Amino acid sequence: MKMHFCIPVSQQRPDALGGRYVLYSVYLDGYLFCRVRYSQLHRWNEQLRRVFGNSLPPFPPKYYLAMTASMADERRDQLEQYLQKVTMDANMLRSDVFIDFLKLVQLVVSHKIGLCQELLGYFGLFLIRFRKEGKLSVMKKLADFELPYVSLRSAGMENCKVGLRKWYMDPSLDSMLMDCTAAVDLIHMQALQDIEQEWAKPTQAQRQKLEALQKEDNQTKFLELSQEVRHYGYLQLDPCTCDYPEPGCGAVLSVGNDEISCCITLPDNQTQEIIFQMSRVKCWKVTFLGTLLDVDGPQRTLNQNLELRFQYSEDSHWQWFVIYTKQAFLLSSCLKKMISEKTVKLAAENPEMQIEVPEQGKSKKCHIQQSQKDSSRFPPRKSKIEIAKADCVFGTIKEEDL
Repeated sequence: MKMHFCIPVSQQRPDALGGRYVLYSVYLDGYLFCRVRYSQLHRWNEQLRRVFGNSLPPFPPKYYLAMTASMADERRDQLEQYLQKVTMDANMLRSDVFIDFLKLVQLVVSHKIGLCQELLGYFGLFLIRFRKEGKLSVMKKLADFELPYVSLRSAGMENCKVGLRKWYMDPSLDSMLMDCTAAVDLIHMQALQDIEQEWAKPTQAQRQKLEALQKEDNQTKFLELSQEVRHYGYLQLDPCTCDYPEPGCGAVLSVGNDEISCCITLPDNQTQEIIFQMSRVKCWKVTFLGTLLDVDGPQRTLNQNLELRFQYSEDSHWQWFVIYTKQAFLLSSCLKKMISEKTVKLAAENPEMQIEVPEQGKSKKCHIQQSQKDSSRFPPRKSKIEIAKADCVFGTIKEEDL
């Protein structure tokens, strides 16, 4: 999975000897992930270079004299570009050196889920924000190496919790989990929540049947009927804006089952529903717009002024559809998930086809060529906007360094 790192801000801290050092705030998919020193990243680069050699991008050089403000800002930009280039290599992303470092910078804790090991991949941890009147927003999916408690604290948002949700966009995959009681409990609870949140939209007749099945505590029948409910298993984003049919139109997006469903509010307050089939999406990209840094008293957060634009085939013509949303990275992850699920389904239907299967840092050759692809553009900024002990990136990790 592609990751989107940036370092929008750095700050100086006093050290134990009376000097000063620079701490860099690393953001992952728009949220604060960790704070690290140059020396920590430098040691990590040396470990990666032992494994990957000259395929690594150049690392910013050391300065042996005191840095000026412009030099410090230049180094921050260089470190950001280094992280972005490193994460473009799938082999590096899967390497133990890469993953172990990211776990170390968030401290070492363990998290246990009461599911069969083979079913863990069907679920994911998400940062979920609870708003007024009981409404909730899924802000981001935590990467596999992220530590939930640390990421929750780093997010710096009020009324935010870590929640467990299904991590597949094809509702028919529920059938793969029906033999596991713990999994059925989880997807049943999510179905109830999605109906309550009005993300899933049953008809009046369906709602009455679902309520009867709920009273009977018949989870299996409840989930079978839920498959017929409109937008069941979809993820709904917060209200946003788009450029269709004209700039500035409000939109509510629901993503799932190989489609993007958009309920668009037109300038005359009329609504129009548009369905974009993923089979007709050629590519998409996420772009940062405007200021990246918000400073609210002591709190420093990333102002996620983002857009996601995708190219879509309509009437034999390709055109761009632009969505302005703070959940652009989450939306991008959902689109990638739908493509991967479709690819796996095609491979299952045709045994002669092969797909790329990561295994212990290696990958098998892929005979399916995906027409869809995604990219992210990070415009340059002129202002703020078992590892052996000998190879350990950190000596002693102090709380103030994180």
